Amino acid sequence: MDFSWTTIRVNDMEESLAFYQEIVQLPLQGRSDLEGGMELAFLGSGETKVELIWRKGEKPAHYGQDISMGFFVDDLDVMMKFVTDRGIPILGGPFKPNEHIRFFYVLDPNGLRIQFVEQKKRL
Repeated sequence: MDFSWTTIRVNDMEESLAFYQEIVQLPLQGRSDLEGGMELAFLGSGETKVELIWRKGEKPAHYGQDISMGFFVDDLDVMMKFVTDRGIPILGGPFKPNEHIRFFYVLDPNGLRIQFVEQKKRL
C-alpha cells in the first residue's frame, strides 16, 4: 500500500496556497471549484502531495499541537532565515535530537504545525 496525500481543511484558500507554494515550495498540480461552495487544490510532486480543501461557510479549521507535517530541507539555517524574513515566527527549535538531524516548527495559516527538517547523511 502506498501513501496518497494529506488533506488539510483550510480557512482561506489563497493564504494557504501562498504558504504551501512559496514557503513549503510545493508546486500547484491542480485546482477546482466543486458544487456546494467547495474548492480543492492539490500541491506537491513525487511522494509529497497535499490537498487543500475550503468550503464556504464552514467553521474555521482548528489543529491542535499533537500533529505536524514534516518537510526535508537542504539547509536548516537558510530555511530559518527564509521563513523569518517573510514574517513567519518560529514556533519551536531548532532542535537537534542527534548528530544526524535538526529541525524547527512554524505554523501554517490554519494553525497546523509544519516541521522543516535537515537530515545529514549517515556515513
